[in-house]
Amino acid sequence: MSRTTIGAELGRLTALKLVEEIGPAASRGGRRSTVIDLAGRVRFVGIVIGATSVSAAITDGRLRVLAFERTQCDVRQGPEPVLELAMEQSRALLQKLGVDKPMGVGVGVPGPVDFSRGIPVSPPIMPGWDGYPVRDVIGGRFDCPVLLDNDVNVMALGEQHAGSASTAENFLYVKVGSGIGCGIVAKGELYRGMDGCAGDIGHIPVTGSDEICACGNTGCLEASFGGDALARQALAAARSGRSPLLKEFLERDGTLTAAQVGEAVAAGDAASVQMVRDGGRRVGEVLAGLVSFFNPSLIVLGGGLTQLGHILLAEIRGAIYRRSLPLATRNLPIAMSDLGPQAGVIGAARLVSEEVYGFSR
Repeated sequence: MSRTTIGAELGRLTALKLVEEIGPAASRGGRRSTVIDLAGRVRFVGIVIGATSVSAAITDGRLRVLAFERTQCDVRQGPEPVLELAMEQSRALLQKLGVDKPMGVGVGVPGPVDFSRGIPVSPPIMPGWDGYPVRDVIGGRFDCPVLLDNDVNVMALGEQHAGSASTAENFLYVKVGSGIGCGIVAKGELYRGMDGCAGDIGHIPVTGSDEICACGNTGCLEASFGGDALARQALAAARSGRSPLLKEFLERDGTLTAAQVGEAVAAGDAASVQMVRDGGRRVGEVLAGLVSFFNPSLIVLGGGLTQLGHILLAEIRGAIYRRSLPLATRNLPIAMSDLGPQAGVIGAARLVSEEVYGFSR
């Protein structure tokens, strides 16, 4: 482009306060050029609503996390109280940093999303959220562009931006938490599918399971090894006497969760270890099918249940390597997420920075 065109575009971006001059470039013998960088005042908000928590972060223009907070919250409370918590959380972080208004807000939710309309569509674990105008409600509060996507998609974007998938062109990000989902990145681009529900692997049927899923079907992967499924299995093991340790936890706390199963696994409880192994095997068998179909260069595992540790990872890896063709797995790393819960908020901020303003990573 001509210098005039570049100058005009930079002038427009400067007027929008998206870029700024940061000083002269190194001398090359003539008149020194001026270096332009992203404006230091650019701030994005990333919000991820999970089944049992709400996370929010403020990032700069390069998506470096400046402030982060995570709060326990049940998504089944409905959209109004959950979104109010998310917005209050985000506003408090903005005020802490002295920011009056963000450039944009990216939001991830644990269910299918109509990306163009900014609404959840029939999300199985989110009663009351179907068709709720999440994008418009948050946009009205913050008076800035807002984009809504599935939580696993934004986690994949975050991992691609700053995690172990930063050099991978074709990879799968698999969230194993209260639900199970998969973000698909092909040739460097997030793949959502025709209607935005690509990667919903939690509802792929698995052999040997007749559990009723929240979606209404039976035998779904998520019904066999999501966080809720693991808690149900732990409760059954405690009541039947198969796990004296889980029975102790139940008597002590009055309930059982996936986190307590992890505690029991760490203590060597045989029943808990077997539950994790069975669940990991089923996840791995589903992923083996995806490996044969997609032939990714990397699989990244994230989500709350990855805190169960090496036993889960080893079982998933074993099932994938056993059931996939050697050609598809000989150069296939399977690793835990580097970013943990921050993957989603970074990805949500990246979503709005790229889609609205065209920032590239």
